[in-house]
Amino acid sequence: MISDNDLKYLTRCLELAQEALDKGDEPFGSVLVSENGEILFEDHNHVAGGDHTQHPEFAIARWAAQNLSSEERQKATVYTSGEHCPMCAAAHGWVGLGRIVYASSSQQLVQWHKELGLPPSPVYNLSVQEIIRNAVVDGPVPELAEKIKGMHHKLHAKKR
Repeated sequence: MISDNDLKYLTRCLELAQEALDKGDEPFGSVLVSENGEILFEDHNHVAGGDHTQHPEFAIARWAAQNLSSEERQKATVYTSGEHCPMCAAAHGWVGLGRIVYASSSQQLVQWHKELGLPPSPVYNLSVQEIIRNAVVDGPVPELAEKIKGMHHKLHAKKR
């Protein structure tokens, strides 16, 4: 169930995704929120330079592993503009982060890329639940997913 608080953090993720897009990068943004509602870490995609491991969800997992106890990680929530890819989901699971809330799903991204005539990703687009055992996941959020879709269309229109 998506709450008003969830929407507040997801809105920040969309702002971060827009920052990435404005910098010529893929529009993804994520925030890590403590059990008490404090934003602990936030980032956006940095893959435009060629390193396709520079996802914000992966950065969150690394930061959390270095800065939070396992109990704090379990109680934290990761908010993200797009559902974790398999690499990021695995990192999330390995460091023991808690709930994931996303605005748009991996399957939506696959569909948008098809609509744009893009080749499939070199990595299978699996759901978080296919990667992390007992994952607590909420999303997508249709009205926010439409905004993310628009960002992806803008990105690929610039590239053409």
